[in-house]
Amino acid sequence: MIERTTVMREPTYFVLAALLDGPLHGYGIIKRAQTLSDGRVRLAVGTLYGALDRLATSGLIVVDGEETVQGRPRRYYRLTEDGRLAVTREAHRLEQAARVVTSRTSFATGEAGA
Repeated sequence: MIERTTVMREPTYFVLAALLDGPLHGYGIIKRAQTLSDGRVRLAVGTLYGALDRLATSGLIVVDGEETVQGRPRRYYRLTEDGRLAVTREAHRLEQAARVVTSRTSFATGEAGA
């Protein structure tokens, strides 16, 4: 049987990666994803919460707690074991894909390898 691999979109990857070190609230996830991606991933609030809902429904994250800050609820999210496995698998997939190119090129000289 062939296992179907789902390619993870970059924002989803960085949302999950942001949670590797522990639970974060929405704004913390936005900032951490932006930092981890060197600014490539800039999540809008609506986009983030839609992604969090999908990831929770998929069992990749769960709500870890909630507090009220300045009268507003702040919900914290954490990775599940399935979420940790999914982001790790995606990292390995990306690493293998990158190796196909990096093993054939030289970034230092800009020339193709032999």
